[in-house]
Amino acid sequence: MDIRDLLLKNVMIMDLKGTSKEAVIDEMVAKYHAEGIVTDENEYRQDILKREAESTTGIGEGIAMPHAKDSAVTRATVLFAKSDQGVDFNALDGQPVHLFFMIAAPEGANNEHLAALAALSSLLIDPKLVADLKQAKTPDDVLALFGKAQAEKEAKDKAEEAKEKAQEEQEKADKQAEFKAEKRQERPFIVAVTACPTGIAHTYMAEAALKETAEKLGVDIKVETNGSEGIKHKLTDSDINRAAGVIVAADKKVAMDRFNGKKLLNRPVIDGIKNPEELIEETLQGKGQVFHAAGTDNSDAASEEASGGTLWNRIYKDLMNGVSNMLPFVVGGGIIMAISFILEQWLGKTSMWFTFTNNLGTFAFSFLVPILAAYIAESIGDRPALMPGFVGGYMATVATASVVKAQNPAGFLGGLVAGFAAGWMIVGLKKLLSKMPHSLDGMRTILLYPVIGLAIMGLLMFFIINPIFAAINGALISFLEGMGTGNAILIGVILAAMMSIDMGGPFNKAAYTFAIGVYQASGFKDGRWMAAVMIGGMIPPLAIAVASTFFPKKFTLQERNAGLSNYALGLTFITEGAIPFAATDPLHIIGSSVIGSAIAGGLTQLWHVNVPAPHGGVVALLLTNQKLGFIMSLLIGTIIAALLLGFWRPVAKENK
Repeated sequence: MDIRDLLLKNVMIMDLKGTSKEAVIDEMVAKYHAEGIVTDENEYRQDILKREAESTTGIGEGIAMPHAKDSAVTRATVLFAKSDQGVDFNALDGQPVHLFFMIAAPEGANNEHLAALAALSSLLIDPKLVADLKQAKTPDDVLALFGKAQAEKEAKDKAEEAKEKAQEEQEKADKQAEFKAEKRQERPFIVAVTACPTGIAHTYMAEAALKETAEKLGVDIKVETNGSEGIKHKLTDSDINRAAGVIVAADKKVAMDRFNGKKLLNRPVIDGIKNPEELIEETLQGKGQVFHAAGTDNSDAASEEASGGTLWNRIYKDLMNGVSNMLPFVVGGGIIMAISFILEQWLGKTSMWFTFTNNLGTFAFSFLVPILAAYIAESIGDRPALMPGFVGGYMATVATASVVKAQNPAGFLGGLVAGFAAGWMIVGLKKLLSKMPHSLDGMRTILLYPVIGLAIMGLLMFFIINPIFAAINGALISFLEGMGTGNAILIGVILAAMMSIDMGGPFNKAAYTFAIGVYQASGFKDGRWMAAVMIGGMIPPLAIAVASTFFPKKFTLQERNAGLSNYALGLTFITEGAIPFAATDPLHIIGSSVIGSAIAGGLTQLWHVNVPAPHGGVVALLLTNQKLGFIMSLLIGTIIAALLLGFWRPVAKENK
């Protein structure tokens, strides 16, 4: 399919009027709706915004590719739009976006359409095409530029295919030692895999960046793409064996066992787009770690070696796998439960709407610990560990599921331990059964792992984990319930400060997980610590927003524009809005944020603020028992952090 079949002249916007991210999205969606490409304007806009919330589609170099696939789209279309003044679109490189390609994909889009989207992504890696598009005046100019670029790309692809075919024929023709010696004297050869969760844009941008950079460096490369249209340019055993090293630039799981014994770099897909030269040079220098596939003698260290991580990095990755899979249950169940409390205040406890929403939220929350444990286990022991981890997590939520008839379940702590125990138990079981004949591999997966794994997990939970952690959990609950105001203030200070130390990293997640654990163990009533972590997490973006407004000379124009969005991010408890600022100025941003958050966290405990909801930001104000305490804690912490940042931070260079 020619890319120009998707770039329709009547849906191009050659002079965008919007000056903000939200405004240009609304303008482009409205154009789609006006031209009949989208039947439900609101539905399509919500899907676009949902995709933007996951990660920005501003890929850098002045380009953004917002995209969505849903039933409101009547035909596959790419809307081209241009802004001469540029728009702050939260691009990866922090620069204004001038060129927009809004991709509308109907449900059930075929492979031809996805191939065209891949072609669009790979064409835009050419800086000359991007520069020419910025100067285009009419839709005809845009189509002409893409026609020329696509023709050049097709010619280059044909040449590369012919080259690959010739190389494969040469390999088959000569397998003797002289052939291998000759190959070692040729240009270096490496292989790569690119993949992103949606598989539309970033997958192919990373492929194009790696191939173009390899050509400049005099390196031969073959890149396999794992996109929405399936696997393209699949790496053969011959490719992998011949390669000097492997690059995996992926944000989703790809087939890894085939790289057993090869030096491998495992990086996010964005590194393939932004740092292709670094990845290629490190691969050629042999800086990748040797990857060991599952089932080999060193398979238990495979992940650390592939990524160069430490034991702590491995533990953190396993824990975050559980937390990230648990969060949808936390947010969905928590918000629905919060709505039920509001309905209770309006309609009473006997209302059907209250009981329905409250039960629905409770059902979601009942899966928190099992899901946490299951996906921690799965991260360690792969799929065979999922079931024993889930059962162990469930047993941790049942007070009587142990030899000791405890008054409290093992709870969150027991679930954490159950997840790690299940994962490493399966790793050990794999080693124990690794000497079995290969003809019995099916029996191991279908019969032995589930039965033996469940039996061992049950014994561990019943006789060891549940009794120990039920006692610990009960002692913790009793300690928190009987805690004096002074101790409560200290814990509130610590938890809120942790939310600002790394703004979404290990400290932040540890504090949030602790608050969730207490909230769940209390029967979703004790939201004291949730108040501390929520307000502590709201302060960094709010402090930046206030400081950039009242101390404008301390921030660049771009930072002041980005600071405005932090008002909304902070009020809705999205701490990550502060990360771009912290990355460029960690001392002043993090230092002032930690102080402001710590003070606010202590105040929430001094004023006995209780927030019985795990998310929502200012929306949770409707549920708190101390609305004035919530507001004052937030205001005082924000003002202190903003003043510290405003007075402490030096004047920006462009304002001197």
